[in-house]
Amino acid sequence: MNSTSTMVATATELQNNFGKYLKIVMDGGEVIVTRNGKEVGRFVPKDTVVSFLTDSLTGILNRNDDWKDEKEATLREAYEITD
Repeated sequence: MNSTSTMVATATELQNNFGKYLKIVMDGGEVIVTRNGKEVGRFVPKDTVVSFLTDSLTGILNRNDDWKDEKEATLREAYEITD
């Protein structure tokens, strides 16, 4: 599995096959968790989370007046958020 792999799994699938999905994340992949057809969370590698948090604080730390819009656009692009 390459580090850009993204899988979708229901909450039940994740619960019943946790080891399989843990391996995917440990290999650098991401698992989008759904319940009743809606995304409820993501199972991602630790480094991705640290990067996401760091990126989300960039605008605040730079005291950029339009940091909210800039942050949202940057995060949506970087983490492929589509909603």
